[in-house]
Amino acid sequence: MKREIIAAAAAFVAAGILAGCGGGASSGTDSAKIAGKVADGYLEKATVFMDKNNNYRLDAGEPNTQTDANGAYTLTVDPADVGKYPIIALAVKDVTIDQDTGHTVDLNYLLSLPKDSVSGAVSSNFISPLTTQVREMMETGNYTMTQAMDQLRLKLHLSQDTDMMGDYMAGRNTALHQTAQNMATLMGGQMGQVYQSGSDTVVDVNRYRGMMGAMFSNISSVRAATTNAEMTQLMTQMSSNLSNISVGQPFHNMSTYFGGMMGSGGMMGR
Repeated sequence: MKREIIAAAAAFVAAGILAGCGGGASSGTDSAKIAGKVADGYLEKATVFMDKNNNYRLDAGEPNTQTDANGAYTLTVDPADVGKYPIIALAVKDVTIDQDTGHTVDLNYLLSLPKDSVSGAVSSNFISPLTTQVREMMETGNYTMTQAMDQLRLKLHLSQDTDMMGDYMAGRNTALHQTAQNMATLMGGQMGQVYQSGSDTVVDVNRYRGMMGAMFSNISSVRAATTNAEMTQLMTQMSSNLSNISVGQPFHNMSTYFGGMMGSGGMMGR
């Protein structure tokens, strides 16, 4: 049911994206490795980079790489930068392959891992729609990482021992996997409104965070959606409301500022 319900959007491949593993990073002995995987299902040929200026865009000099067939990546970075900057993963239309389907994704979408979770430990840096939600909750300044994980877990009606930052694919957690699939579908469907005016490559950070605020406000409905009709309803209402978010305005606590954004009652009130 995934992305086939959404019309195609503008391509998200920025001209001049740096190629190869660890582009722009330090080399030799004065370097560190950041390794992990990217998923809604594991994503092959996703672009992964350390976002050193927090603009959600791969810029010259930022360490970058591409995921392999297992969704795995390794960045080579300055040791001083580990835990200092977030990690971004771009799923690129007609390039990135979703191993859930074996096909390239129909739309671009952007995932991230909060800097507080970035570690030099081998394969611990899992990036997914859920880690993205945690990161954006933390960016409001109203949540620590622990608080963000706890709030997201509660809204998803998951058990207390559920690891919101963990690899749900390896752990065979179908609830998190289904939620992540739906989140990625909705995120892809909104990126046309998230780009800055006149661009199909430059993200307006406020719009992006507004999208994630709307997602959080209705995350239980996102998890519960199992049909194309339910996903279409979520998509339509999110698209309508996202266009009303002022570009460039300060971003606030998504649990209050965007509360009820997509309405109440029916499916939205679950």
